[in-house]
Amino acid sequence: MDDHPQEQSTERRAVADDPLRASRTSRSWVYLVALVVLLILLVVFIAQNTQRVEVSFLGWNGQPPLSVALLIAAVAGAALAVIVATLRIWQVRRRVRRTGRT
Repeated sequence: MDDHPQEQSTERRAVADDPLRASRTSRSWVYLVALVVLLILLVVFIAQNTQRVEVSFLGWNGQPPLSVALLIAAVAGAALAVIVATLRIWQVRRRVRRTGRT
């Protein structure tokens, strides 16, 4: 596979010397821009969905704005997904540790 190790070393040096290569700072800017766009979209969503809706859940009744009801449902769904994923990761790690000991 390594037919030309010197060529690969030269290529690595060229990439390392490239002043425009990706860095943590450039990635941070990309994440910041994505967050700002997401927040703008969220504000537009809230502004366009202000009508009140009837919500009943486990004996609780209320009339929140539609945007608030949908955002609460989305956050609750995301929280459940994070909890399930975390439990699965713990399960896999425990299994790996057990098989590593035997």
